[in-house]
Parts: sequence; structure tokens; C-alpha cells
Amino acid sequence: MSKIILPEGYRPLLDVMESQIAIKKVKDFFQVELAKALRLQRVTAPLFVFPESGLNDNLNGVERTVDFTIKDMDEKRVEVVQSLAKWKRMALGKYGFEPGTGLYTDMNAIRRDEELDNLHSIYVDQWDWEKAIRREDRTEEYLRETVRAIYNAMKKLSRFVYVEYPQLRFEMPDEICFITAQELADRYPGKTAKERENLIAEEQKAVFIMKIGGRLKSGEPHDGRAPDYDDWELNGDIILWNEVLGMAYEISSMGIRVDETAMERQLALAGAEDRKELAFHRAILSGELPYSIGGGIGQSRLCMFFLKKAHIGEVQVAVWPQDMIEECGRNEIHLL
Repeated sequence: MSKIILPEGYRPLLDVMESQIAIKKVKDFFQVELAKALRLQRVTAPLFVFPESGLNDNLNGVERTVDFTIKDMDEKRVEVVQSLAKWKRMALGKYGFEPGTGLYTDMNAIRRDEELDNLHSIYVDQWDWEKAIRREDRTEEYLRETVRAIYNAMKKLSRFVYVEYPQLRFEMPDEICFITAQELADRYPGKTAKERENLIAEEQKAVFIMKIGGRLKSGEPHDGRAPDYDDWELNGDIILWNEVLGMAYEISSMGIRVDETAMERQLALAGAEDRKELAFHRAILSGELPYSIGGGIGQSRLCMFFLKKAHIGEVQVAVWPQDMIEECGRNEIHLL
């Protein structure tokens, strides 16, 4: 069985039916606040794409996709998306979004190689969003402003949930802390990346770790990032302190996207220059697509955090190992 955390004395604060109602309230409220904060319009999105398009997210480059062939297209193969990081930028250009406006969508994915635990399921559901920007907006300050806007939407959600369910009380700091991956490594020498995240999250309660993907002074990256969507100098993760599990809790990965220069540099660093021949990558390198900022916000993760659940399976229906189901059940964690 994958490693799971079983919080001592855990009892869900909402029963199964109450939770189902609360999940819809949380999702409905937050997506409205997110759209207002970032000036986003909801659009529909694909569940699968052609692999030769280059639109599928390669994640860390080792995860296997789920694919199948289409009978009425001479058995042409398609892949279930792993995220919509690249598709969204293509959509910005196709739909004609002006700088300062953008889109969001419900992204559903299957990640067959996830290690199942309290936070990870093979079913991924998130709000994927993307916003057109000007070249001069490709700055760290613009990134910080966007992070603050998203965090403020989360604070509004915490107040909404508390009014609806007074037993779900939150103490979120007024401001989110900003720190680079290298500054974090310097602050906690001798610690692993995950240990560093736990330490800063427990101390600050809300933190945005910046500049993820490139190698640190140690020679290792803080965490893996695909080389062809986020600019590794202008990206990061929003991490909250999860008091139920006693750990750092990543709720969003986001960043200003690569321009031509960053795409060239990062593909070379990743040894992935062959991707330059794919349609998406050619469009970036030739300047055909708008500059943009974007990210993903986990829907089930958001619900799990704000409803104070101990396992993502309490807020989404997925499949789990039988021994995990039984062990969780013995500890009042009832998986859907």
C-alpha cells in the first residue's frame, strides 16, 4: 500500500451528504472569485489531444500517458491530457483574448503513474487558467501581483466556508510569503526539498516558492518542471499549511510562460531540443502565440483543504487499493 497519513483522533467535521453539498458550494464560490480576480472567461476544453501536436503536458518527462485509437479515423491515436498547460495558450490566440484578459476551464486528466496517498489520485481535476499579457508584463512583480490576487480569492473562500459551516474555522495570514527555491535551500541547509517546504509552510502558513525547474547551487532542482511552458525564472507553487495532515500542501502550480528565448534555453538544458519540431513549440519560437501567465488550481485539493478532510478520496470519487480503503475506514476516513 502507498504511504498514507492517518491523523490521530481524526473525525470528519461534515458527514458524506453534507460534504457533497459543501463541495459544490466551494467550487461554485471559488471559480466566480477567481474569474473576477484575474478577468477570466470560462471556456470548454479537450479531454484528449493528438500526441504529434505537442499540446500534451509531459510533466516530469517520465509519466506514461493514457492513449487509445479512434475507429472512424483509421485508428489514429490520441492521448488523454495530463494537463492543459500548452493547449490554453493556443486557445488564447485562437479565441482572440486581449492582454489583461484570459480563460479558465475545468480540466480532467488521468495520471496513471501517480503514487496514491492522501493527496494524489490517478484522477486529476483542476481549474486550468491562462491570461494574455504584454511582453513588458513578463516580470517578477507581475507574477507576485497575480499570486496575491489568487490568494485573496482563497481568503474570501475561507470566510465563506466559515459562515456556511462555523465548525470549519480558518486562520489564514493576511499576506502570502514569497521566497525563491534557492533562498529556501540557503535557509534550511541539509534538508530535502520536501522538508524545506514543510518548514517554511509551518512557519508562514501560506507561501509562494518561486523559480522552480532550474538547478540550484547543489546541482539539483527544487522540483521537476517541463521545459516548454513555465519560464523557470518566473514561476512557482502556492503552498498552504495543512493543519489536518501537519504538512505543506501544494494547491497551485503557476507561472509566466516561456517566450522564444526561455523556450530555447530550457529545451537545451533539458536535452529536449527535438521538441522544437512540434507544432506548439514552432508557434512559440516564431512568436505566433500571445505572451501569457497561467496555472492550475486543484479542485479536489481546494475542497479537501477548506473542508478539513484527511484524504482526497473524501471529496472525489476515484479508485484506491483495497488495503488503503480498509485502513482509512478504521481511522474514520471514509473514501468515496
